[in-house]
Amino acid sequence: MLELSCPSCGSTLEMLDSTSKRCLREQFVFHRTDGIWRMLLPGRESFYAHFIEEYQEIRRRERRGSADPEYYRTLPYHPSDDWRIRAKTFDLFVKKVLGPAENPRVPLCILDLGAGNGWLSNRLSDRGHKVAAVDLTVNAFDGLGCVRFYGNEFMAVQAEFDHLPFPEESADMVVFNASLHYSTGYEATLGEAMRTLTPGGRIVVLDSPVYSDPASGEQMVVEREAQFKREYGFPSNSLPSENYLTWSRLQDLSSRFGIEQEWITPFYGLRWMARPLVARALRRREPAGFHLIILKRKG
Repeated sequence: MLELSCPSCGSTLEMLDSTSKRCLREQFVFHRTDGIWRMLLPGRESFYAHFIEEYQEIRRRERRGSADPEYYRTLPYHPSDDWRIRAKTFDLFVKKVLGPAENPRVPLCILDLGAGNGWLSNRLSDRGHKVAAVDLTVNAFDGLGCVRFYGNEFMAVQAEFDHLPFPEESADMVVFNASLHYSTGYEATLGEAMRTLTPGGRIVVLDSPVYSDPASGEQMVVEREAQFKREYGFPSNSLPSENYLTWSRLQDLSSRFGIEQEWITPFYGLRWMARPLVARALRRREPAGFHLIILKRKG
Protein backbone atom coordinates (compact mmCIF):
# COMPACT_ATOMS: atom_id res chain seq x y z
CA MET A 1 0.00 0.00 0.00
CA LEU A 2 1.21 3.51 -0.77
CA GLU A 3 2.33 5.71 2.09
CA LEU A 4 0.63 8.97 3.01
CA SER A 5 2.36 12.21 4.00
CA CYS A 6 1.20 15.61 5.16
CA PRO A 7 -0.36 17.53 2.21
CA SER A 8 0.95 20.78 3.71
CA CYS A 9 4.59 20.13 4.59
CA GLY A 10 5.22 16.62 3.27
CA SER A 11 6.18 15.29 6.71
CA THR A 12 5.77 11.69 7.77
CA LEU A 13 2.44 10.88 9.41
CA GLU A 14 2.26 9.18 12.77
CA MET A 15 -0.35 6.42 13.06
CA LEU A 16 -2.60 7.21 16.03
CA ASP A 17 -4.96 4.30 15.46
CA SER A 18 -6.33 2.31 12.52
CA THR A 19 -8.33 5.30 11.25
CA SER A 20 -6.22 8.33 12.27
CA LYS A 21 -2.83 9.79 11.33
CA ARG A 22 -1.09 12.92 12.62
CA CYS A 23 1.48 15.18 11.01
CA LEU A 24 4.54 15.20 13.27
CA ARG A 25 5.48 18.75 12.29
CA GLU A 26 2.19 20.66 12.02
CA GLN A 27 0.07 18.40 14.24
CA PHE A 28 -2.77 18.15 11.71
CA VAL A 29 -4.83 15.01 12.29
CA PHE A 30 -6.32 13.17 9.32
CA HIS A 31 -9.02 10.53 9.55
CA ARG A 32 -10.22 7.59 7.50
CA THR A 33 -14.01 7.71 7.28
CA ASP A 34 -16.06 5.08 5.44
CA GLY A 35 -12.81 3.65 4.10
CA ILE A 36 -11.65 6.99 2.63
CA TRP A 37 -8.67 8.94 3.94
CA ARG A 38 -9.80 12.58 4.28
CA MET A 39 -6.62 14.47 3.45
CA LEU A 40 -7.90 17.99 2.78
CA LEU A 41 -6.20 20.72 4.76
CA PRO A 42 -8.23 22.88 7.18
CA GLY A 43 -10.60 25.20 5.31
CA ARG A 44 -10.29 23.41 1.98
CA GLU A 45 -13.44 21.34 2.38
CA SER A 46 -15.52 24.51 2.68
CA PHE A 47 -13.57 26.05 -0.22
CA TYR A 48 -14.66 23.22 -2.51
CA ALA A 49 -18.16 22.72 -1.08
CA HIS A 50 -20.04 24.75 -3.70
CA PHE A 51 -18.17 23.16 -6.60
CA ILE A 52 -18.76 19.65 -5.24
CA GLU A 53 -22.44 20.33 -4.61
CA GLU A 54 -23.02 21.54 -8.18
CA TYR A 55 -20.85 18.82 -9.72
CA GLN A 56 -22.75 16.09 -7.87
CA GLU A 57 -26.10 17.60 -8.83
CA ILE A 58 -25.17 17.51 -12.51
CA ARG A 59 -23.96 13.92 -12.23
CA ARG A 60 -27.19 12.87 -10.50
CA ARG A 61 -29.33 14.49 -13.15
CA GLU A 62 -27.23 12.87 -15.84
CA ARG A 63 -28.20 9.57 -14.14
CA ARG A 64 -24.64 8.61 -13.34
CA GLY A 65 -24.05 5.58 -11.17
CA SER A 66 -26.19 2.54 -10.47
CA ALA A 67 -27.73 0.54 -7.65
CA ASP A 68 -26.11 -2.57 -9.16
CA PRO A 69 -22.52 -3.17 -7.95
CA GLU A 70 -21.81 -5.08 -11.15
CA TYR A 71 -22.17 -1.82 -13.10
CA TYR A 72 -19.03 -0.44 -11.44
CA ARG A 73 -17.06 -3.68 -11.79
CA THR A 74 -17.56 -3.79 -15.56
CA LEU A 75 -16.45 -0.19 -16.21
CA PRO A 76 -15.22 1.18 -18.54
CA TYR A 77 -16.98 -1.42 -20.70
CA HIS A 78 -20.47 0.08 -20.79
CA PRO A 79 -22.58 0.69 -23.93
CA SER A 80 -23.14 4.43 -23.43
CA ASP A 81 -21.31 6.79 -25.82
CA ASP A 82 -19.21 8.36 -23.07
CA TRP A 83 -18.03 5.03 -21.73
CA ARG A 84 -17.29 3.63 -25.19
CA ILE A 85 -14.80 6.47 -25.61
CA ARG A 86 -13.33 5.87 -22.16
CA ALA A 87 -12.99 2.14 -22.91
CA LYS A 88 -11.06 2.77 -26.13
CA THR A 89 -8.76 5.18 -24.30
CA PHE A 90 -8.21 2.67 -21.49
CA ASP A 91 -7.43 -0.18 -23.89
CA LEU A 92 -4.86 1.95 -25.72
CA PHE A 93 -3.37 3.09 -22.40
CA VAL A 94 -2.89 -0.54 -21.34
CA LYS A 95 -1.41 -1.54 -24.69
CA LYS A 96 0.91 1.40 -25.27
CA VAL A 97 1.79 2.75 -21.81
CA LEU A 98 0.96 0.49 -18.90
CA GLY A 99 1.75 -2.90 -20.41
CA PRO A 100 5.29 -2.01 -21.55
CA ALA A 101 6.04 -0.54 -18.09
CA GLU A 102 4.90 -3.60 -16.16
CA ASN A 103 7.19 -6.09 -14.45
CA PRO A 104 5.34 -9.17 -13.13
CA ARG A 105 7.64 -9.31 -10.09
CA VAL A 106 7.50 -5.61 -9.15
CA PRO A 107 4.12 -3.83 -9.00
CA LEU A 108 3.94 -0.20 -9.98
CA CYS A 109 2.90 2.51 -7.52
CA ILE A 110 0.23 4.55 -9.33
CA LEU A 111 -1.76 7.66 -8.41
CA ASP A 112 -5.18 7.79 -10.09
CA LEU A 113 -6.01 11.51 -9.95
CA GLY A 114 -9.64 12.40 -10.55
CA ALA A 115 -10.54 8.79 -9.82
CA GLY A 116 -14.29 9.42 -9.53
CA ASN A 117 -15.97 6.12 -8.70
CA GLY A 118 -12.63 4.31 -8.76
CA TRP A 119 -13.09 2.22 -11.90
CA LEU A 120 -9.54 2.82 -13.17
CA SER A 121 -8.02 2.11 -9.75
CA ASN A 122 -9.95 -1.15 -9.71
CA ARG A 123 -8.60 -2.12 -13.13
CA LEU A 124 -5.03 -1.21 -12.15
CA SER A 125 -5.32 -3.13 -8.88
CA ASP A 126 -6.63 -6.09 -10.84
CA ARG A 127 -3.28 -6.10 -12.64
CA GLY A 128 -1.44 -6.27 -9.32
CA HIS A 129 -0.39 -2.64 -8.88
CA LYS A 130 -0.40 -0.49 -5.74
CA VAL A 131 -2.90 2.26 -6.39
CA ALA A 132 -4.31 5.34 -4.69
CA ALA A 133 -7.64 6.63 -6.00
CA VAL A 134 -7.67 10.40 -5.43
CA ASP A 135 -10.70 12.65 -5.81
CA LEU A 136 -12.63 15.44 -4.10
CA THR A 137 -15.98 13.67 -4.25
CA VAL A 138 -16.74 10.98 -1.70
CA ASN A 139 -20.40 10.21 -2.47
CA ALA A 140 -21.58 6.64 -2.88
CA PHE A 141 -23.00 6.85 -6.44
CA ASP A 142 -20.24 8.56 -8.42
CA GLY A 143 -17.41 9.33 -5.99
CA LEU A 144 -14.91 7.49 -3.83
CA GLY A 145 -17.71 5.93 -1.79
CA CYS A 146 -18.12 3.49 -4.68
CA VAL A 147 -14.89 1.68 -3.75
CA ARG A 148 -17.04 -0.60 -1.60
CA PHE A 149 -18.31 -2.22 -4.80
CA TYR A 150 -14.91 -3.59 -5.83
CA GLY A 151 -13.23 -6.78 -4.74
CA ASN A 152 -9.73 -5.35 -5.14
CA GLU A 153 -8.04 -3.40 -2.37
CA PHE A 154 -6.68 0.04 -3.14
CA MET A 155 -6.33 3.26 -1.18
CA ALA A 156 -9.13 5.85 -1.47
CA VAL A 157 -8.01 9.40 -0.69
CA GLN A 158 -9.92 12.68 -0.67
CA ALA A 159 -7.32 15.26 -1.64
CA GLU A 160 -6.65 18.11 -4.06
CA PHE A 161 -4.28 17.98 -7.01
CA ASP A 162 -2.07 20.82 -5.78
CA HIS A 163 -1.54 19.33 -2.30
CA LEU A 164 -1.07 15.62 -2.82
CA PRO A 165 -0.61 13.67 0.43
CA PHE A 166 2.20 11.46 -0.87
CA PRO A 167 5.97 11.61 -0.29
CA GLU A 168 8.46 12.81 -2.89
CA GLU A 169 9.46 10.22 -5.49
CA SER A 170 6.85 7.71 -4.32
CA ALA A 171 4.84 7.11 -7.53
CA ASP A 172 5.99 5.34 -10.68
CA MET A 173 3.05 6.75 -12.63
CA VAL A 174 0.59 9.59 -12.10
CA VAL A 175 -2.57 9.31 -14.19
CA PHE A 176 -4.88 12.29 -14.68
CA ASN A 177 -8.07 10.35 -15.32
CA ALA A 178 -10.18 12.73 -17.47
CA SER A 179 -9.31 15.31 -14.85
CA LEU A 180 -6.34 17.56 -15.64
CA HIS A 181 -8.66 20.20 -17.12
CA TYR A 182 -10.23 20.66 -13.66
CA SER A 183 -6.92 22.10 -12.46
CA THR A 184 -7.06 25.75 -11.44
CA GLY A 185 -3.45 26.22 -12.60
CA TYR A 186 -1.50 23.74 -14.70
CA GLU A 187 1.87 24.94 -13.42
CA ALA A 188 1.06 24.13 -9.80
CA THR A 189 -0.77 20.91 -10.61
CA LEU A 190 1.93 19.45 -12.85
CA GLY A 191 4.65 20.64 -10.50
CA GLU A 192 3.03 18.73 -7.65
CA ALA A 193 2.60 15.62 -9.77
CA MET A 194 6.28 15.82 -10.80
CA ARG A 195 7.25 16.04 -7.13
CA THR A 196 5.70 12.64 -6.41
CA LEU A 197 7.30 10.87 -9.39
CA THR A 198 10.17 8.44 -9.04
CA PRO A 199 13.13 8.96 -11.39
CA GLY A 200 11.97 7.63 -14.74
CA GLY A 201 8.31 7.91 -13.71
CA ARG A 202 5.66 9.26 -16.05
CA ILE A 203 2.58 11.46 -15.96
CA VAL A 204 -0.24 10.25 -18.20
CA VAL A 205 -3.09 12.55 -19.20
CA LEU A 206 -6.24 10.72 -20.30
CA ASP A 207 -9.38 12.18 -21.88
CA SER A 208 -8.90 15.90 -21.33
CA PRO A 209 -10.11 18.17 -24.17
CA VAL A 210 -7.35 19.58 -26.39
CA TYR A 211 -7.63 22.40 -28.93
CA SER A 212 -5.15 23.90 -31.35
CA ASP A 213 -6.95 27.26 -31.15
CA PRO A 214 -7.59 28.58 -27.61
CA ALA A 215 -10.56 30.57 -28.94
CA SER A 216 -12.31 27.27 -29.62
CA GLY A 217 -11.67 26.19 -26.05
CA GLU A 218 -13.09 29.43 -24.72
CA GLN A 219 -16.16 29.06 -26.94
CA MET A 220 -16.64 25.51 -25.63
CA VAL A 221 -16.66 26.85 -22.06
CA VAL A 222 -19.25 29.50 -22.98
CA GLU A 223 -21.46 26.89 -24.66
CA ARG A 224 -21.17 24.46 -21.78
CA GLU A 225 -22.00 27.07 -19.14
CA ALA A 226 -25.03 28.18 -21.17
CA GLN A 227 -26.17 24.57 -21.46
CA PHE A 228 -25.78 23.98 -17.71
CA LYS A 229 -27.65 27.21 -16.93
CA ARG A 230 -30.46 26.14 -19.24
CA GLU A 231 -30.70 22.55 -17.98
CA TYR A 232 -29.71 22.82 -14.32
CA GLY A 233 -30.20 26.47 -13.40
CA PHE A 234 -26.52 27.27 -12.78
CA PRO A 235 -23.42 27.54 -15.01
CA SER A 236 -21.23 25.35 -12.76
CA ASN A 237 -18.28 27.72 -12.88
CA SER A 238 -17.63 28.29 -9.17
CA LEU A 239 -14.17 26.70 -9.49
CA PRO A 240 -11.89 28.69 -11.86
CA SER A 241 -10.67 25.60 -13.71
CA GLU A 242 -8.40 25.66 -16.74
CA ASN A 243 -11.15 23.70 -18.60
CA TYR A 244 -9.08 22.63 -21.62
CA LEU A 245 -5.57 22.16 -22.99
CA THR A 246 -3.91 23.60 -26.06
CA TRP A 247 -0.90 22.36 -27.99
CA SER A 248 0.99 25.60 -27.37
CA ARG A 249 0.20 25.62 -23.64
CA LEU A 250 1.52 22.10 -23.26
CA GLN A 251 4.65 23.02 -25.17
CA ASP A 252 5.25 25.95 -22.82
CA LEU A 253 4.71 23.72 -19.78
CA SER A 254 7.08 21.11 -21.17
CA SER A 255 9.78 23.71 -21.64
CA ARG A 256 9.24 25.08 -18.14
CA PHE A 257 9.48 21.69 -16.45
CA GLY A 258 12.06 20.14 -18.77
CA ILE A 259 9.80 17.29 -19.80
CA GLU A 260 9.28 15.33 -22.99
CA GLN A 261 5.86 14.78 -24.52
CA GLU A 262 4.48 11.79 -26.36
CA TRP A 263 1.01 11.91 -27.93
CA ILE A 264 -1.06 8.86 -28.82
CA THR A 265 -4.46 9.36 -30.43
CA PRO A 266 -7.10 6.64 -30.05
CA PHE A 267 -9.24 5.68 -33.03
CA TYR A 268 -12.84 6.40 -32.10
CA GLY A 269 -14.30 5.70 -35.54
CA LEU A 270 -14.60 7.40 -38.92
CA ARG A 271 -17.43 9.70 -37.85
CA TRP A 272 -15.28 10.96 -34.98
CA MET A 273 -12.34 11.54 -37.32
CA ALA A 274 -14.58 13.55 -39.67
CA ARG A 275 -15.70 16.02 -36.98
CA PRO A 276 -13.05 18.70 -37.75
CA LEU A 277 -13.94 18.61 -41.46
CA VAL A 278 -17.65 18.89 -40.71
CA ALA A 279 -17.00 21.76 -38.27
CA ARG A 280 -15.00 23.69 -40.88
CA ALA A 281 -17.63 23.10 -43.55
CA LEU A 282 -20.35 24.42 -41.24
CA ARG A 283 -18.13 27.23 -39.92
CA ARG A 284 -18.35 26.00 -36.38
CA ARG A 285 -15.67 26.05 -33.71
CA GLU A 286 -12.99 23.40 -33.68
CA PRO A 287 -14.15 20.25 -31.85
CA ALA A 288 -12.06 19.00 -28.94
CA GLY A 289 -9.47 16.31 -29.51
CA PHE A 290 -8.78 13.59 -26.96
CA HIS A 291 -5.40 11.93 -26.66
CA LEU A 292 -3.10 9.97 -24.40
CA ILE A 293 -0.41 12.45 -23.41
CA ILE A 294 2.68 10.99 -21.73
CA LEU A 295 5.01 13.35 -19.91
CA LYS A 296 8.43 12.44 -18.50
CA ARG A 297 11.60 14.23 -17.51
CA LYS A 298 14.15 14.67 -20.27
CA GLY A 299 17.11 12.38 -20.01
